[in-house]
Amino acid sequence: MKNNTTELVFLLDRSGSMAGLEQDTVGGFNAMIEKQKQQDGVCYVSTVLFDHESAVLHDRIALSDVPRMSEQEYTVRGCTALIDALGDTIRHIETIHKYARPEDVPSHTMFVITTDGQENASRRYTSEQVKAIIEKKKKGNGWEFLFIGANIDAVETAARYGIEKDRAVNYKADGKGTKILYQSVAKAVSRMRSNAPLCKDWSDDINADFQSRS
Repeated sequence: MKNNTTELVFLLDRSGSMAGLEQDTVGGFNAMIEKQKQQDGVCYVSTVLFDHESAVLHDRIALSDVPRMSEQEYTVRGCTALIDALGDTIRHIETIHKYARPEDVPSHTMFVITTDGQENASRRYTSEQVKAIIEKKKKGNGWEFLFIGANIDAVETAARYGIEKDRAVNYKADGKGTKILYQSVAKAVSRMRSNAPLCKDWSDDINADFQSRS
């Protein structure tokens, strides 16, 4: 029996190259969460901040209970261990679903990954391992992965992790670009939570802004 529960997982880059975007990132994230709170349906939110290490800010918190992120929580530092953050977080959610009652496993699971630099610090996983895990979860469980990158080729990078090109987009890493990023993600999440298919145009606004200012 299908429930109308959504598992929403954010992996947010907070490495040193994000310096100067703290306020925009925090504001965009908080606005997106507030918009989601206005929509019906059960949703659990996990937020992982990563640099050369990962910090779990929210661990499957009910959407209605997610507090506002602060700039004290989102402090930039260090290098970029995206692959480790992805591998660890997928395994964590996978384990929870594995031991839950079938009727309690969320009908929808979406990972939203934002990064503005090349992977350069992972030690526990390889890109090949993460790609195999992601492809398995997409095919076997219908999980969705969105990859939003700056200062890299987002489509090429996402492909190395098993994420399709229509689920990847480059964004302009500044205040305007970050705002558009979170507005677009909010729309994509809302569609999924409404049991509507995620269309290829979810990233059109992000891409249009990137193309017009690059």
